[in-house]
Amino acid sequence: MALHFSASEYSARRARLMARMAEEKLDAVLLFAQESMYWLTGFDSFGYCFFQTLVVKADGSQTLLTRTPDLRQTKHTSTIENIVVWVDRLNADPAVDLRNLLSDLDLLGMRVGVEYDTHGMTGRVARLVDNQLTNFCEAVDASYLVSNLRLVKSPAEITKTKEAAELADLAFEAALPLIGPDADEAEILAAMQSAILAGGGDYPANPFVIGSAADALLCRYKSGRRKLSATDQLTLEWAGVVAHYHAPMLRTVLIGEPSPRHRELYTAALEGMRAVEHVLRPGHSFGEVFDAHAKVMDERGLTRHRFNACGYSVGARFAPSWMEHQMFHAGNPQEIAADMTLFVHMIIMDSDREAAVTMGQTYLTTETAPRSLSRHPLDLISV
Repeated sequence: MALHFSASEYSARRARLMARMAEEKLDAVLLFAQESMYWLTGFDSFGYCFFQTLVVKADGSQTLLTRTPDLRQTKHTSTIENIVVWVDRLNADPAVDLRNLLSDLDLLGMRVGVEYDTHGMTGRVARLVDNQLTNFCEAVDASYLVSNLRLVKSPAEITKTKEAAELADLAFEAALPLIGPDADEAEILAAMQSAILAGGGDYPANPFVIGSAADALLCRYKSGRRKLSATDQLTLEWAGVVAHYHAPMLRTVLIGEPSPRHRELYTAALEGMRAVEHVLRPGHSFGEVFDAHAKVMDERGLTRHRFNACGYSVGARFAPSWMEHQMFHAGNPQEIAADMTLFVHMIIMDSDREAAVTMGQTYLTTETAPRSLSRHPLDLISV
């Protein structure tokens, strides 16, 4: 069995979930999010793109309903002992198999939580599930039950995240010598991904972002590469990944002499990061983190050029995104606690002057000041 954590770690996670289910008066919960299954049992797969759910009862028992390809995957990577296979066939409705399973588990008429807000729950799957659960049990939305439990990391999880952060640093160090006039974006990207895989890391939950010239103003991956000009800007967003735990970083590297506008945006971004660091600690909320960022940007006349979020919680995530649902945006009441791993970014995109400045890194919160998990300073980088 290939598990990344000890048996006691998984037992502690199960106990936390059972306690939360008791508070919510849930007799069972249906987990559709792969990261929820992974966190609870170690189950590691991309089979969630098909119908797949882990049924967890209030007594802690776990039963996975999945397809044949994930039968051995489950046995090899998880603590799950009970596995039920639904059969691929014409007009198959695995939700019927789910209802039959829930009946076998004596859940008729019970209160059952469902993880709706996840990439493993498509609109079609939600309709199939709701059709079967209607008049069978009381189904309630439990989308964030496990996700919220995962916000505060255990010591073992923090170790994985620190290892991921070291790989993120190594990836940046592999990229920097390659950046300059006529440098090929493809070679830069290959060096970064190679450093992480060679260091024992994993593929990220979403592609690294790389873009230069006008594409430096993009914050999503897109296909296509170019060579850098003598005067240019290169935006990189990447993450070190260990056992699916992510430690993202973000930088814009300037090629040639930085323009006055770039220097102005950099000063604002650095001030924003420092302002956030003062509230990235217990006693403050995710919304207050965003407010600190927005205040700096707005006072400098950059409201049109900033984003409406400045980061998010990170941890073990699966495709299509390494972002957690708890984000730093206006009004988010989520309280900050010690032992959270949080990615903070400043993204300033001035489309009028085609100038981009970004910076971001992963922090570990403590009882006092947050601790950056990167060795790299937030200096203005020009080559």
